[in-house]
Amino acid sequence: MAIDPVEILLVEDNPSDVELTLHALRHNYLANHIQVARDGEEALNYLFGRETQANGAASLKLVLLDLKLPKVDGLEVLRAIKSDPRTKAIPVVILTSSREDRDVVDGYRLGVNSYIQKPVDFEKFRETVRHLRFYWLLVNQPPPPAARHMA
Repeated sequence: MAIDPVEILLVEDNPSDVELTLHALRHNYLANHIQVARDGEEALNYLFGRETQANGAASLKLVLLDLKLPKVDGLEVLRAIKSDPRTKAIPVVILTSSREDRDVVDGYRLGVNSYIQKPVDFEKFRETVRHLRFYWLLVNQPPPPAARHMA
């Protein structure tokens, strides 16, 4: 039986936010191809195959990245993604509760594709995820995986 490739990497350390995000993704028919990394180090290991020979980034269409993470913070994960030719073309959306202007500025300076504050209200959060799904996975045309290595 073939395993479907992972299309979304959710990098989130808060178990409640993981469940909320997965619930919203399921509600929008997107729960089948998600990998969850619960800290920055786990995300980097997945993306760059540091613990396995496989490169987990090969099939990714989107990274949803929290900023306040244990071990390696979200901005460092973003820096690593955008500085490596294998991953720099993968869209990264910062999805965080941070309202600090500095985080927004640093995120864009490092190459984030979008910065979204998590709405507190569940229905607004679900609507935000619906928009993420629609734009990043249906409307947006990413480069083909083979082209990611042509930097």
